[in-house]
Formats: sequence, C-alpha cells, structure tokens
Amino acid sequence: MSSISTPALVLAAALALVATPVFAQATVDECADQAASQYEPGYEAIGRDMAAMDPTVAVEACERAQADAPYSVNVKAWLGRAYVWAGQTDKAVPLFEVAASGDNVVALALYGDMLIVGDGVDQDIPRGTEMLQRAADIGFAPAQNSLGLSYDIGEGVAEDDLQATRWYRAAAVQGLPRAATNLALMYQEGFGVDQDYVAAAAWFERASAKGEAKAQYNLGRIYELGLMVPVDYVRAAGLYRQAADYGDMFAQNALGYLTEKGLGVDVDLSAAAALYQQAAEQGFALGQYNLALLYEDGRGVPQDYSQALLNYTNAANAGDRDAPVNLGLLYLEGKGTAQDYAQGLYWTKVAADRGHPIGLNNMGHIYQNGLGVDVDLAQARSYYQQSADLGYALAVDNLAGLDAPAATPTADDTPTDLPGNFAPLTEAYPPSKLDS
Repeated sequence: MSSISTPALVLAAALALVATPVFAQATVDECADQAASQYEPGYEAIGRDMAAMDPTVAVEACERAQADAPYSVNVKAWLGRAYVWAGQTDKAVPLFEVAASGDNVVALALYGDMLIVGDGVDQDIPRGTEMLQRAADIGFAPAQNSLGLSYDIGEGVAEDDLQATRWYRAAAVQGLPRAATNLALMYQEGFGVDQDYVAAAAWFERASAKGEAKAQYNLGRIYELGLMVPVDYVRAAGLYRQAADYGDMFAQNALGYLTEKGLGVDVDLSAAAALYQQAAEQGFALGQYNLALLYEDGRGVPQDYSQALLNYTNAANAGDRDAPVNLGLLYLEGKGTAQDYAQGLYWTKVAADRGHPIGLNNMGHIYQNGLGVDVDLAQARSYYQQSADLGYALAVDNLAGLDAPAATPTADDTPTDLPGNFAPLTEAYPPSKLDS
C-alpha cells in the first residue's frame, strides 16, 4: 500500500488539472490572435478580417490549440475560419457543425453563409438563414450584414427593405465597412428609407476611410455626377484610384473614362486603355466595350480591328446593350474579320431586339439596301419608325428618305461599302447607375 496519504493524492491530482489549462491557454491565445474576428465580443483589439489573416500561420496556430484544447468551441470556430481562408472548406465543415451547435457566432455566420450559397456544402438556404438569424440576434456584425442581404434580395426570407436596412444599420454602427456600404446604397436608392444622398455619402465616407473599395467607387460616382454635392472630378478620380488599386473593376472602368476625357486628371489615352483592360480582364462588359472603342479607333493603343471585334464580342455576350451595334458593323464592313452579312445581321438584330435606337435604325438600313437579305421596304420602314419613336434623329431622316425615288434599290444593288446612314457608336461612357 502506498505511503502517500489521500489528501496528498487529491492535491497532486489538482495540480495536474491546473497545469494543462495553463499550457492550453497559451496556444488558444495564439490561435485567437491569428484567426479571431474583431467583431467577436472580447476580441475587438486582436481580431482581424479574413483578408488580413495569414492562412498558413493561422491554421498551424489553431491546429496546435485544437490539440491542446480539443473541446473549445471557440478554437473549433477559429480553426474552421482559418481553413476556409486556406481553401480547405472540407476540414472546416465538421468544426463549424460542432461550434454552431454551441452558438459560436463565428461558426454560425460563416457556416450560415456557406449553406446559403452552397460553398463546399450542399445548399440549404433555410438552415443557413436560421444560423445567420441566431448570430445576428446575438449581435455579430458580419451575420447582421449577411442577414440584411438576405432580406434585401429575398433569399431564405421574404424580400423586405425595412428589415434589410435594419440589419445593415446594426452592423454598420459596429464599424463593419461593407455593411456601411450597403446601408449607404439603401439611402442612395431610397430602399427601406427615404432617398437621401447626404446620408448615403456619409456612410460611404465611413466605409471608404476603412478601405472599402465599393464605398470608394460609389462615393466617387456621387462626386462625378454631383448628386447633392458639387461636381468634383478631382475628388471622384482620387476615390476611383483608391478603389481601382484594390482591383475594383467598376472603379477601373470609371477612372479609365475620366482619364480618357481628362476629367479631374490629365488626358492619357494609354493609361485609359490600361484601366479599361484591367476591367475587361475581370469580365466587366462596359470595360470591354470601352476598350474595343479605343482599338477600333487606334486611340491609346495601335488600331486593331481584331481586338475591337474580340472585346465587342465579349461585351455583347455579357449583355452590354451597345456593343452589338458596333460588332454588327464590323462584320458588315469586314473589319477584323471576313465580311459576313449573316453575322452582321445577327448582332444588329440583337441590338434592335434590346430596344437600341441605333440598332433599330441599322436594321432598317439593312433591309432597305438588301445587305444579306432581300430588300424589304416594309421591314425597313418598321425598324426606322421604331428608332424614330425613340427620338433617334438619323432614323427620322432615313424614314423620310424612304419615299424619295433614289432610296429604292433592287436586290442586285447590294453595295460593297456601307452607306453613310449606318450609325456606329463612338462614345465611351461610365455606368449609367451606381453599382453595388
């Protein structure tokens, strides 16, 4: 029988129990320092955005913490967050399942978002929305913003601008930049609140100061368009530059336009082309269109009809309303490609079917002159009339000219060069509305 007394055994056991938590706390703290969110209560000072995390360091730190504190719900959530940023979503899911069941807000918010969009898991919008609601009710700003978006677009809940604004505001007052941007957009558009450009600008300012590219872009648009503030191209260009440097394609295109036109910055067509190129490479249709215009005219870049054709095609396929007009003309004229009346007709009709006045006019000209189709003056008149009804002056002239004797060709009179009453688009322009 051991000579150690029972009290001594109890004391030894107690000392052993104390030693492990003290050791574990150091690794838990290291994990928190690498992977906690700044919107978690108690971690405001050390938490960070996912974009500011080093995924390799965070994963290693939190794996050590998980080994030392295997039952810690917080550690599971932080390790899951690190795995998500490291692109190892499959490892994050089981950790989030456990942490979410313990009402950990990080797990609820991230896993809720994943379930709603089906990112690395089977899509389950109702369950994801329920998780966001739980985290939002606890007061976690990222969940509040995500829940606001759900109400904004009617995903998992009935569309409700009032509720969207409520949740965006709750997150914005906690300092979440993207929530401030979303709230600003609600004020800008008058959704869920009275339209108020002053309030919109104020919230965009708050988000811009924290490096939120979307806020910088949209605030730039307010100054470019003079929405309840004096037009200030210099300020707009500066804001666009900040957002463009973050890779925002809307800002890249908008700054390209100001640079092309010399608004707030010196005219520099080469720099404008480079900015349009950056936006185009991200699939932004308007950037592709504006770049195509420069290639077609040889401004800022060597004239290159094949590049113009490529970029017009990309823009047209992406839904740009104007690109099909010029794309149709390139095919009809055989620039950058072999002359192809069938393709010219196709793309011009795409523009006309989208209600474009120039596309409608050009369709009238195709049928009036029999360019790849039988001459059909009734069709020509119909297209010219539709274009004229939209206020397009050239269509008015063409409609009047149909009744002149010289304006009645035969099918054998198909010209090889396009007459002057075809109308290409030649003006680059920024988006007509603010993009979110």
